[in-house]
Amino acid sequence: MFKAVTSIAPAASSCCRRGVLFRSSAPLTSFYQLNTSACFSTTSQLMASTEFKGAKRLEGNYGNVWVEYIALTMKHNALNLGQGFPDFAPPDYVTKALVEAVTGPNVLLNQYTRGYGHPRLVNAIAKLFSKLHDRPVDPMTNVLVTAGAYESLFCCFQGFINPGDEVIIIEPFFDCYEPMTRAAGGTPVFVPLRPSKPGSLMTSAEWKLDPAELESKFSRKTKALVINTPNNPLGKVFTREELEMIANLCKKYNVLVFADEVYEWLLYDGHKHTRIATLPGMWDRTLTISSAGKTFSVTGWKLGWTVAPDHLMKHVSAFHQNCVYTCATPIQEAAAVGFELELGRLDSPDCYFLELPAMLQPKRDLLAAQLQEVGMLPVTPDGGYFMVADFSHLGVETGDDSDEPKDCKFVKWLIREKKFATIPTSAFYSKEHKSVAENYIRFCFIKEDSTLRRAGDILKEWKRSLKQ
Repeated sequence: MFKAVTSIAPAASSCCRRGVLFRSSAPLTSFYQLNTSACFSTTSQLMASTEFKGAKRLEGNYGNVWVEYIALTMKHNALNLGQGFPDFAPPDYVTKALVEAVTGPNVLLNQYTRGYGHPRLVNAIAKLFSKLHDRPVDPMTNVLVTAGAYESLFCCFQGFINPGDEVIIIEPFFDCYEPMTRAAGGTPVFVPLRPSKPGSLMTSAEWKLDPAELESKFSRKTKALVINTPNNPLGKVFTREELEMIANLCKKYNVLVFADEVYEWLLYDGHKHTRIATLPGMWDRTLTISSAGKTFSVTGWKLGWTVAPDHLMKHVSAFHQNCVYTCATPIQEAAAVGFELELGRLDSPDCYFLELPAMLQPKRDLLAAQLQEVGMLPVTPDGGYFMVADFSHLGVETGDDSDEPKDCKFVKWLIREKKFATIPTSAFYSKEHKSVAENYIRFCFIKEDSTLRRAGDILKEWKRSLKQ
């Protein structure tokens, strides 16, 4: 049994030094009655005279596009097509499963579960990914459940990247890749997807890597490459041929792959998702990251997982166990129920993994038509639930003389003046490549049709005002 501390302070003449309290035979209540003022006075003086600096690994990592633009959106009460979350209900079987987990007869579902993943959930994930990877996936050693895909990524960077290591990041990239690389002591090396027909209507497939440029980024310092397919914000679904080119370079230079595949089910127009870990020779060097938030439209649950071979998983698991340790049991139980249901109907139109993209494709097309109508040039995505659009033909004067990229100025103007929130696409590019994206802004279309029509009404009203 743990006993309460009854004597933690020094005698009155000793008080405290640098915030450390020394043992005393005086009763605790007497100490506080006699010495609280003097002790806190000394502590305040020390704190006032000492500047506590943050860790060097945080240098350059304090800014965040989401913090800045979400605050601006809330301030102006703007229609939010910036953030990537649905404004409609998730499938009821997962929400009912969550209620059952919390209120049902198994009271232990409200307590800690296995640190590396709730047994029912990792078994369901292993069954699914054994099918998807066409190889046995061990639920106990090849699956790690995390606090969102964000934590999966963080554990990958912290588990493998050492000071001096280089990490190749394909642009556009989800903005956490760069600070996670730097926080681990690594150096990000960027290579952009470039539009093949800038200034015209395109699909996301028409944004391509230059193989020679990509290979030029590999060196003896390269430890890992990060790829996101389907890509956020572009919606590009990398083809098998493109992934084979990337995989061959990773094998040639002995490089790990962090494969961010959170939008793996969101595919349109018959496109197929190729998992880079399934290519020859890639399972042993790939960590694949997925998300329950994207899979079941429950982004607020913050539940993700990593699938990887034993020899890689042990390193990310070690970091997880000393950071988050375990994730919310009821949420894991509910996700497991969802996977168990969908495993029985993977090839059926009733499967949510197929039903969701079928529902989203008309929304994508509606948004694209609305953007074209006001003079923007949308890039039609082949996957995901984001769309970027070229606004450069509109000739908008934002009145902003700062040195920010054009898209940042335009998005802030839209939020302030039109109460319409999007995200600047240059936020997904490095400083040296922001010019590739500064004519584009990102829209989210995983929204109710009524929300998208409101967006269209705002855009149409704006177009009318331009003619006056």
